[in-house]
Amino acid sequence: MPEGGLIIQRPFREPHHSSSIAALVGGGTKARPGEVSLAHGGVLFLDELAEWQRGHLDALRQTVESGKAVVSRANHHVTYPARFQLIAAMNPCRCGYLGDPARACTKAPLCSRQYLSRISGPMLDRFDMMIEVGEVPISAMSRSGEGEDTAVILERVHAAREFASIRPQQKDNPINAQLPPDRLEDAVRLQAKASKLIEDAAEKQGLSARGYHRVLKVARTIADLDHSGDVTTAHAGEALQYRRLPVQA
Repeated sequence: MPEGGLIIQRPFREPHHSSSIAALVGGGTKARPGEVSLAHGGVLFLDELAEWQRGHLDALRQTVESGKAVVSRANHHVTYPARFQLIAAMNPCRCGYLGDPARACTKAPLCSRQYLSRISGPMLDRFDMMIEVGEVPISAMSRSGEGEDTAVILERVHAAREFASIRPQQKDNPINAQLPPDRLEDAVRLQAKASKLIEDAAEKQGLSARGYHRVLKVARTIADLDHSGDVTTAHAGEALQYRRLPVQA
């Protein structure tokens, strides 16, 4: 075996929405690992999220939460690691024209509500951020070199994790996404106004406890990128902006 292991770069897995549950989370006669385990330590990207069968997506829920995939058979079960970053994309409605300035969706807003309702609320709760991305003009697509270099971003991420590791609650694991609920409140350190802002928004948007905790983790991460010990109203407000559905189901 090569020094350092067999995997030398983080995996990126992009299964098709027609994949079976066994292919996605693992299974078969020999209890083989699925895409969730093949994405361990990397990214699992689900394109056309609303086209996936609801049962397939709901099968992901516990795996996303626990970081493990358990494949059960009649007389045994196998546990595979499955700690990945889940990223998904979907059209705003079935036709894809909702909000398009050139072509209008003729069935809006019902079309979008029905399309989004194909994804269960508990599944949506598993996403830390939900962002609406507008259409990119052709002229902008032809330009290159205007974005931030990934090496610079990587340095910033390392610095944020180094800052997070100073907290007693995260000495063993500086990744905010993996903070358990019993350590979350102490690690976040919300300023009073920031706490009020998030609580008011959570009540107005009807956030679940899990959704509320996701906002706290994102706000804590934004504060870490700023090397701020406390989460301010600016950090809280930005985190809330990253958790907005285009149309409420």
